[in-house]
Amino acid sequence: MSGTDRLSEAARTPSPAEQGAPALPPPPVGHPDPATIAVLLDVDGTLIELAATPQAVHVPPSLKHTLARLRDLLGGALALVSGRPLADLDNMFDPLRVALVGGHGAEMRLKPRGEVDRARVTPLHDGLRRRLIAIAAETEGVLAEDKGYSLALHYRLAPQAERFVRDEIMRARAAFPDVPVEVLPGKSLFEVKPPAFNKGMAVRELMRREPFAGRRPIFLGDDVTDESVFAVMPEFEGLGYSVGRRLPNTQGMFATPREVRHWLYGFIKPRAPDAARPSVVLKD
Repeated sequence: MSGTDRLSEAARTPSPAEQGAPALPPPPVGHPDPATIAVLLDVDGTLIELAATPQAVHVPPSLKHTLARLRDLLGGALALVSGRPLADLDNMFDPLRVALVGGHGAEMRLKPRGEVDRARVTPLHDGLRRRLIAIAAETEGVLAEDKGYSLALHYRLAPQAERFVRDEIMRARAAFPDVPVEVLPGKSLFEVKPPAFNKGMAVRELMRREPFAGRRPIFLGDDVTDESVFAVMPEFEGLGYSVGRRLPNTQGMFATPREVRHWLYGFIKPRAPDAARPSVVLKD
């Protein structure tokens, strides 16, 4: 079955609302004219629920179909903005292809099947990498995810190890004082990376390129690694919405990834679009 056929098959999978799931509250943002906006989406914790390990997440076929339809409605101005490597994202969402920002901005692909730009990549220092991997190897329940340009230590399976992992990362950094790195705290993880790139820097570049240039971005993210993107939204008259909790520089909040998926599905249902400016409902 071809990629197009598989996405068409997913179209027959009912949306959560159609499956008799409990009604959802109104979203904090409406559905503006797709010709005027770009939609930028974090993945883990925003589009899909978190899982015990990065490999255990599930992308529903109906979501792939929704994103494919939305990509076409937006003239290609749909991008996933993630800490995951691009290859990982393509595998998760296969056969769907969209524009991608991966590795917290280390990798970028402007078009669904375009070339990958890794100009911002600075490999993580090898000695520091080995020290970080050793933390996971010596701590039960802690997993190391080596991306080459960064390394994440996941402690979701061992939440009691959070302080120990953080302290060991600080010790590892102290052993290499001349190696510039930053530590990004995420949901049950710490990621160590060079400071030469972040999601916000990548999105700024993305929004200056076709098909994103001249559109108003709407970005959805769920944790502190997304704050650099929320911070650049005003440069493009954009809007930012958090998921699960309120974050700085956002205009509202979705409670769960399911609400996000329902909002995205609203773009492709037969309906008249809302006014060009999204409606905003702030939630305490």
